[in-house]
Amino acid sequence: MEIYHVLNRGVDKRKIFLDKEDYLRFIHDLYEFNDENPAEKVYYYFDKYKNGDVGRPHIEKKKRKRIVDLLAFCLMPNHYHLLVISKKLEYLTLFMKKLNGGYAKYFNEKYQRTGTLFERRFKRVLIKKEEHFIHIPYYIHCNPLDLEYSEWRNRKLKNLQEAIKFLEKYRWSSHLDYLGIKNFPSVTQREFLLDVFKGEKGYKESIENWFKSFDLEEIKQWILE
Repeated sequence: MEIYHVLNRGVDKRKIFLDKEDYLRFIHDLYEFNDENPAEKVYYYFDKYKNGDVGRPHIEKKKRKRIVDLLAFCLMPNHYHLLVISKKLEYLTLFMKKLNGGYAKYFNEKYQRTGTLFERRFKRVLIKKEEHFIHIPYYIHCNPLDLEYSEWRNRKLKNLQEAIKFLEKYRWSSHLDYLGIKNFPSVTQREFLLDVFKGEKGYKESIENWFKSFDLEEIKQWILE
């Protein structure tokens, strides 16, 4: 078992998510392409009236054979972060090939463009030590603060509770599901991290404590920025 932090961004740092539909499509792809079986449908169904999860109420689908375990994710306008458990590097490569290829095809067709969407296949780093690993889920889930509170990276947040509330309103990550707020629960496999955090309440408390003590310089080679 190997744990990887994975990042990819748009070529020339271009935006890869232009509207809500794009974010939803990529989250769907995180679910749909994490399967050893070929994708059965390119269309997707979201339960818009309940919790927005990647539900498939109109499609009979056989049980997935997951390629990797997706622990956490966060989508930003021009890039994304994933935290993944993979038995072999080849499995991670297969998943990323399906994910990036499938989303790029959707994006290019929708916006009538051609050519490369992502700047490379993907960037990855193997997390080898527990003291490094424990920082990465927090870092991934805090990325949206760059949109409103970029000073968080230098530990200069003036109002921590405002920042925490902002993260609780940002839908395009697995943060809400770790808090126990149903968002896209089918996409991630959270048991491993929730055991580390001692449950959803423990996660909420630990991420707030992390803000007070983290140093990005100490983990910069694992955060891929």
